[in-house]
Amino acid sequence: MTDQTPETTQLFLTAAMPCPYLPGRMERKLFTHLSGRRAAMLHQLLSDNGFRRSQNLIYRPACEECSACQSVRIVSQEFKANKRFRRVQRNNADIGVAVQPSVATLEQYDLFKRYLDARHEGGGMTQMSYQDYEYMVEDTPVQSVLVEYRLRELPDQPLVAVALTDVMPNGLSMVYSFYDPDLADRSLGTFLILDHIEQVRSAGLHYVYLGYWVPDSPKMAYKGDYRPLEVQCGAQGWKRLEA
Repeated sequence: MTDQTPETTQLFLTAAMPCPYLPGRMERKLFTHLSGRRAAMLHQLLSDNGFRRSQNLIYRPACEECSACQSVRIVSQEFKANKRFRRVQRNNADIGVAVQPSVATLEQYDLFKRYLDARHEGGGMTQMSYQDYEYMVEDTPVQSVLVEYRLRELPDQPLVAVALTDVMPNGLSMVYSFYDPDLADRSLGTFLILDHIEQVRSAGLHYVYLGYWVPDSPKMAYKGDYRPLEVQCGAQGWKRLEA
């Protein structure tokens, strides 16, 4: 087992591939492995510098002539829900929340597959087997949890959403989330973010890390709605996004 420190961490650069967010552009990523006794420390350090975890890898965009992807985090203690967000919260008041260990289940996988088939048809993740899902959830060298959301007022309390979340010293990082595609009118994706803001606030912490915000991408522009928002600006650190 390796024992990485910030001074000895080796970074790698991927080959250029088509950008999944902006048509006609190419993306490259800078990445390294998270392993050893100091994985959590390295995860926190690199997250503070705009990196994002995926299983036992942590990466950030390193595209030539493009800086559209910006790492963002919500300042949870200062967040105030607007009218639309309050409506989403009311519409989902019948949903119960439970934080579970990062252990895959067949019930989660069934929901995961239905979500991908409905929302990301033809994408690479639609071919993931249960073992692939298990690896995605459980292959983590840092403290991670699965936040499950269930309709508590129905007899069988069906699972309607799941968030794979990393527990950070100063907040929560939303790694991946999925939800019942038949409940589109509930805006469950929005509800999950709002719930994470409340969890962070209740714990007396500060931030919800949302990953990369791409203002010109229809898939990623929504993250800009959660103000106040901070953007990672390289050597300048985190800066408040102006309204």
